[in-house]
Amino acid sequence: MGLSLETESIKANNSEDLAGKYLTFILGAEVYGLRILTVQEIIGIMKVTHVPRTPDFVRGVINLRGKVIPVVDLRVQFGMKSCEDSNTTCVIVVQVLWGDEGSTVGLIVDEVSEVIDIRPNQIEPAPSLTASDGTAFILGMGKVGDKVVMLLDTNRVLSRRELDAIATLS
Repeated sequence: MGLSLETESIKANNSEDLAGKYLTFILGAEVYGLRILTVQEIIGIMKVTHVPRTPDFVRGVINLRGKVIPVVDLRVQFGMKSCEDSNTTCVIVVQVLWGDEGSTVGLIVDEVSEVIDIRPNQIEPAPSLTASDGTAFILGMGKVGDKVVMLLDTNRVLSRRELDAIATLS
């Protein structure tokens, strides 16, 4: 389910390949998008069990129909201030691939917006601020109406080191 890291990396520079359906969500004042094919499901926020000695961005684990999955607070992961959960807080459950392995991970977001179709002429390359700016997870910038949607590579939102750190939780 979803694209491999290698596939998205190769295609990341071509707006034709990035075009398609995206699930949009909000973190703070910004709008982000995930390829709809990488999204397994969306659930309301539920009780999260804290796991000691995990990285700050890992809120803990949840029991999703008998399967324990790690849950990442995207606000913390993106360097934003953490905030209290609200009635719009959701968990986007995605399949994250690295190498030949994969894992199910929950991404906590402020609010899920909608599924949108982004055409090639609405996509611009992701800005590169420095050679090591840490934004390799941004596939491109979608221009939809008067807003900019940051299109995310699900397989790169977490680094390999971060994925290794949470792999033992599931």
